[in-house]
Amino acid sequence: MSEQEMTLTFRCPRELDGIAPPPVPAGLGLPAWFKAMPQQAFNASLAKETDTVKRCPPFVDAMTSGFLIPLLCDVKVENGEFSWDYELPPGGSVGFVRSPIGFHDPSQVTGTPLFDADRFMIKFHNVWTIEAPAGFSLLFTHPVNRFDLPFTTITGMVDCDLYHDGWIHFPAFWHDADFNGVLPKGTPVAQCFPIKRDKWSARTAAFTDEETQRVHDTTNAVYGERGVYRRQFRA
Repeated sequence: MSEQEMTLTFRCPRELDGIAPPPVPAGLGLPAWFKAMPQQAFNASLAKETDTVKRCPPFVDAMTSGFLIPLLCDVKVENGEFSWDYELPPGGSVGFVRSPIGFHDPSQVTGTPLFDADRFMIKFHNVWTIEAPAGFSLLFTHPVNRFDLPFTTITGMVDCDLYHDGWIHFPAFWHDADFNGVLPKGTPVAQCFPIKRDKWSARTAAFTDEETQRVHDTTNAVYGERGVYRRQFRA
């Protein structure tokens, strides 16, 4: 498939061009804590230096894949109240939400572990429509491994090859009730991954002798030498 066919197209209303922070490749949005963390740390259980997750390719690849959708502006949170100062041009050729955050009544998550009769679900508003290549959907989820954020974005999938002229907003559970401070403009509120729609089936099987030997050899290699996965198996 050509590079053009593998492009996600993010569009915004003309009056927001240059104002709304654009989605970015996830590799450009790594948090400060990840950049600052060491690649090795002292392991008290083994009494020696061992690798941290910064040297774990699956951990890093998940965080750097896809695209991050940013918060539209600074949002202040104080004693459970949300406020912002977000001046947008009046009027416009198309209607769009003019606040960075909305709310869902708790009744919408009745029967789920998220339900709390005394708490609203928040919803991060997104001013970008997203068009995917034919045959691709987008999986939207919480920014991967961002446990530092005071909210958890709900996961959903949208067929953005077909639905690309409408808004996609991001419900989230605000799990840190004690958070007071500012969520800065550009904070990632969702991460999206292109998913090719295919029909899959599953089968189970016991190892053959050949497969048993391959698993044995691979396991010994991975545990016997640093960087085997990165050098031999990482795409």
